[in-house]
Amino acid sequence: MNILEHRALRGPNYYSRYLAILMRLDIGELEERPSDTIPGIVERLLGLLPTLQEHRCSVGRPGGFVERLERGTWAGHVVEHVAIELQNLIGFSVGYGKTIDSYEPGIYNVVYRYRDEACGLAAGVEAVELVTRLFQGDEIDMPAIIARLKAVRDAHMLGPSTASIVAAAERRDIPHIRLSDENSYIQLGHGHRQQRIQATVTCHTDLIGYGIADDKAWTKQVLGDAGIPVPHGRVCACVDEALDAARDIGYPVAVKPLIGNHGRGVSTNIDDGQALREAFGIAAHRNPSVIVEQYIKGEDHRLLVIDSKLVAAARRRPAHVIGDGVATLQALVDRENDDPRRGVGHENLLTQIQLDEQSQRLIDQQNLTLHSVIPKGEIVYLKPTANLSTGGTATDVTDDVHPEVRYAAERIARLVGLDIIGIDLLAETLTRPLEEQSAAVVEVNAGPGFRMHLSPTHGHGRDVGQHVIDMLFPDSESDARIPIVAVTGTNGKTTTVRLLSHLLRQAGRNVGMACTGAIEIDNHVIMRGDYSGPQAAAIVLREPTVEYAVLEVARGGIMRRGLGFDECDVGVLLNIASDHLGEHDIHTLDELARCKTVVIDAVSKSGTAVLNADDPRVLAGQEWARGDIIFFTLDPDSRPIRQHVRDHGVAFTVNNERIVMRQGHVEAEVIPVLDVPITFEGHASFNLANALAASAAAYALGLSIGDIQMGLQTFHPTPGQNPGRTNLIDADGMKVLIDYGHNVPALEALSELVSCIPARRRISVASAPGNRRDEDLFSLGTLLARMHDVVFIYETDARGRAIGEAAGLLRDGAESMGGCRVELVLEEQQAVDRAFDEASEGDLLVLLIDDVEGAIERLKGRRFSPPSATEPTDESP
Repeated sequence: MNILEHRALRGPNYYSRYLAILMRLDIGELEERPSDTIPGIVERLLGLLPTLQEHRCSVGRPGGFVERLERGTWAGHVVEHVAIELQNLIGFSVGYGKTIDSYEPGIYNVVYRYRDEACGLAAGVEAVELVTRLFQGDEIDMPAIIARLKAVRDAHMLGPSTASIVAAAERRDIPHIRLSDENSYIQLGHGHRQQRIQATVTCHTDLIGYGIADDKAWTKQVLGDAGIPVPHGRVCACVDEALDAARDIGYPVAVKPLIGNHGRGVSTNIDDGQALREAFGIAAHRNPSVIVEQYIKGEDHRLLVIDSKLVAAARRRPAHVIGDGVATLQALVDRENDDPRRGVGHENLLTQIQLDEQSQRLIDQQNLTLHSVIPKGEIVYLKPTANLSTGGTATDVTDDVHPEVRYAAERIARLVGLDIIGIDLLAETLTRPLEEQSAAVVEVNAGPGFRMHLSPTHGHGRDVGQHVIDMLFPDSESDARIPIVAVTGTNGKTTTVRLLSHLLRQAGRNVGMACTGAIEIDNHVIMRGDYSGPQAAAIVLREPTVEYAVLEVARGGIMRRGLGFDECDVGVLLNIASDHLGEHDIHTLDELARCKTVVIDAVSKSGTAVLNADDPRVLAGQEWARGDIIFFTLDPDSRPIRQHVRDHGVAFTVNNERIVMRQGHVEAEVIPVLDVPITFEGHASFNLANALAASAAAYALGLSIGDIQMGLQTFHPTPGQNPGRTNLIDADGMKVLIDYGHNVPALEALSELVSCIPARRRISVASAPGNRRDEDLFSLGTLLARMHDVVFIYETDARGRAIGEAAGLLRDGAESMGGCRVELVLEEQQAVDRAFDEASEGDLLVLLIDDVEGAIERLKGRRFSPPSATEPTDESP
């Protein structure tokens, strides 16, 4: 088998509303060998993956997939189920999948859900290898497969602290974006409502407070000055200073680096000069400045304060083993590390115990060796600090915290100035006030780990991630999202997106807009290019100033990567017409319609789908629409519109040459069509439809009729406001119409406007990308010839064709009509200059081009001569 394509669909897509992996798989000779022709394949597969017995498949009940295997199914379908189950086995609960045959024999589109993208892709690769070997009867090393997938999981998974915050966000329906794979940098929410975290440090974490927590001496000064008990100590730069400090303080002492975390370099209960020298060297390895301080006897406690409220407390004990009277110390350590709860770093609830020089010092202090047999019940401590990262354990004691201790912890958080703080407190117990016992705060932590509170070794876990979310998003369940409008269709997307963005800006909103041509933030172009896919959506939604996101959604983006967001507030479906058929297994208009309806299927339950009631396929697609429906139409008397309005649905339409909004018995006038510049006094019916669609979307977003009216009458078909879309320019007695009509439906719509502009001759420069079908390119050529007297054809993006092939098909179509002069000039700039040379006063030059700015620049200052006596002078439309 051969994987032809393999990619993640990052949002609702053609195959699913979920995050999904798409694998285009060539099963080769296995097309002739379904599962029922392979003896013993069911038994072998269930032996490797017995949990496949639970897969329901299309049968709809547990065991359904096994029934399919027994009846006979193809290798691609088996890959789908194996890829799903492999993810389940490494801890990701997924169940959705489908396998669809393509228009090519032996090639299948395998789709399956994922939760972690890297693991989902890796599971697909492993599934193909496993199923290939299964059908061939080869041996399969299942433990090795699982080990490889776990390695991918561990390399990409979020740490437990970050994961707990993200999980809490998901429960609140707050979207999240992973901004970095390396350091748990996460965006929660969208646009101006976003909050960002890096592990347990938030975008509101105070920089001064972070600095205080990072500097142990500064921490002690701040807390000591406020009356908080802290151990007496001194910062030392050399061993001699440390020895002097210990003599002044009195043994035993603790030694730690001035700046550090996770207990690294910390030694406690130092009771003589030699041990102090060793401890100083360990600490100085971490930081040249070393603290020597009073050793406080008592249990090690961690108090977690979030948003000035104590939310969890744990009693921690250093890594240790308990003797059984039989095993050696080394054997006890090995046995403890075999606990499945222990892993490397933060991957599991507990961390494996690594014996180091500090461990050896503690073992020596207890007059033991690794070969000593430890008496039954005797505890041997192996680390000086109780950090979980060094193998320590934790017991939840949140319910045992005395009110005075609680107040002290919350006061410490305010004194240091941290929104999330971990306080390390040595105390005999938390059930009594600190002043009644031996107790001191030994340090505080910015960005504290949550693991000990989420899953303590003993006691109840605390959902501390929820407290972070409640702090960052205190108001409501919806305050993390901004309104998203997604606009799709065959033609008119860019104009509708730009017009709707203009309506919102005129109403005082900050808009992030992405379309074919540019990404604009707050009316500033930040990127130029084709941004009609999920990458553009991510860029806009990450922008901190954006209040509304207006996104053009093209067919290619839906098929290649999905929408790039989970849901939208308004989905606009403009029209469905023949274009790009034959790509991504979209060969028919019905398949194209299903692709486009992905946008309205992604509308939230409280959102709105805006649909073109004049397009039969759009109208039929309303079965996929979620939320409310607003229709727009040029035919106010159509049966669907009358029924929709009678049912108190909203419709935007035209009546008596006015744009109106109808609902029930109400008809509200919006604006006369003559006052909407992009309609060219109503002659550009396609732009009138776009204006209706934008008005309907704006109304769904809460704009008033007055807001919509103001926006419609101030949006002009100029290169500044709508570049490359029906820009009509007067140039020295000649008119130039610039547009992006690159398919037959768009050109048919444009022909109505072209025919209404008086001209002596109509001259066009045109092309089309090579990813159209031959017949589509030929038809486009014939239409160009019917509309114009002279056509200059150039070559644009070949997209897999030979250079000149697509342009040649356009030329052939144009020449087949006769009566139109056709020239092939492959380079766009040369074709435009050739048209400029050809044109004269009274002509209409129609530029269907990509480089709008370049053409306009070359047009400036150009003089056009009067027509010669031999040229036609008929100026009738």
